[in-house]
Amino acid sequence: METGVRLGWRGWVGFMSMVLGMFMAILDIQIVSASIADIQAGLSASADEAAWVQTSYLIAEIVMIPLSGWLSRLLSTRVLFTVSALGFTLFSLLCASATSLQAMILFRAAQGFIGGAMIPTVFATSYLMFAADQRVRISVLIGLTATMAPTIGPTLGGWLTQQLSWHWLFLINVPVGLMVAFNVWTFLRLDRPDFTLARRFDYVGLVLLASFLGSLEYVLEDGNKNDWFQDDTIVVFTLIAAAAGIAFFWRMLNRRDPLVELRAFTNINFAAGSLFSFILGIGLYGSVYVVPVFLGRVRGYDSLEIGENMFVTGMFMFLSAPVAARMVRVLDLRRMLAMGLLMCGGSLWWLASLTSQSSFWDMAGPQALRGFSMMFIMLPVNQIALGTLPMAQLKNASGLYNLMRNLGGAFGLAIINTIATNRTAVHLRHLEDQVTWSRAAAVKTLSQIEHGLQAAKEGSAHLAALKKLAGMVMREALTLAYDDALMWMALAFLVVVPVTFLLARPALSGGGGEAH
Repeated sequence: METGVRLGWRGWVGFMSMVLGMFMAILDIQIVSASIADIQAGLSASADEAAWVQTSYLIAEIVMIPLSGWLSRLLSTRVLFTVSALGFTLFSLLCASATSLQAMILFRAAQGFIGGAMIPTVFATSYLMFAADQRVRISVLIGLTATMAPTIGPTLGGWLTQQLSWHWLFLINVPVGLMVAFNVWTFLRLDRPDFTLARRFDYVGLVLLASFLGSLEYVLEDGNKNDWFQDDTIVVFTLIAAAAGIAFFWRMLNRRDPLVELRAFTNINFAAGSLFSFILGIGLYGSVYVVPVFLGRVRGYDSLEIGENMFVTGMFMFLSAPVAARMVRVLDLRRMLAMGLLMCGGSLWWLASLTSQSSFWDMAGPQALRGFSMMFIMLPVNQIALGTLPMAQLKNASGLYNLMRNLGGAFGLAIINTIATNRTAVHLRHLEDQVTWSRAAAVKTLSQIEHGLQAAKEGSAHLAALKKLAGMVMREALTLAYDDALMWMALAFLVVVPVTFLLARPALSGGGGEAH
């Protein structure tokens, strides 16, 4: 298929099926987040062990994303996407049937690895298939899909778990995956495979890439709960990540046909767009993590209630899509991006005033503003990062661009967890200093709790009252710590706003210069 042609219905069915496949691959990152406790109980695992249900998927997906460009040139977009969709479907079915934690982690890693190829392939394909004047609405579609999927993941996951069981978090992928694979294989004709690449496959580069990104993701995921460099395993994996990373970059920059083409970063707009994608990952995945954890640990919500609270963000993200599509045609993309960053940073700053009594309506305003702002970031960032690259670089560059968003999420979650842990300890010490026998308000509260427990005829009312008061202090410390984490995320968005004005103005109808 020639690039930028008008599509018939077959092309549209093939492309929309690809978008749906990408949606499922991104959705599965967060669909388990509100249901980890249910999976933990079903597999008889501890809380730390159950966290690997999410971590294993992320590590494997992050390794695959930068490989997708090379694989699509080797196999063709059609073959790669079909194989990826079928593999994702198969391992989803195996995840649903897993009876042990070890099997679940193995199947989740395989699901993330093979399904990860679907994400960047869609971004590159949109520039290869569509004419310049069609790319704005296609960017809206892709941007909405990429940001909506992790946002509604907890909502959908919570509902499925409550109404059916946690097994349906994975079973829902099966009919969708089969349909995607069939449609892409049947209707998509885009490029031809280049099997000569197989003779020059860089096995050493693959090992270095997997060692670098896999070790890095492990350190980021488990560093905080293992006390970072006080733990020998974290130190070992940090050294592996550093050594493999240096060797990987050197090898990629010195090979004639590298596994991952890093020279795209010499394009200033692509480098800056990747930075913004990194920041977007922090906000996108970080907020989808902090808010459910707050609602679960502080407010005591179940998975369905958490999902209902998160729905506001997804709804306003959807409502903002036509507005952002209109704005992208009339505004300088750099100003639009600055506006989106300011709105998102402001929404996180606003949300950072949570209290232990915050309800749905207290959180609705900042949640809505955050959802509304996402498309004002995603649309211009896509165009800034990919819109000025030659067609020959798009496949590899798309993988790098999407990798930066996932790495942003990984770094963001690691920093958020560290902030939450450290600031909880700080706030707990401060609050404990205020809750002493010399403070009349503390003694009065303890007395009221004790009288309530005596009225309820509970034994050892005094000890029970002390325990309940300690729980209240911990609840307040946790709330303040989550507010600190949200404030940090807000600052991450606000400090990069000036960078938008250092960019070259991207052409709206860009999307791949001539290949050379």
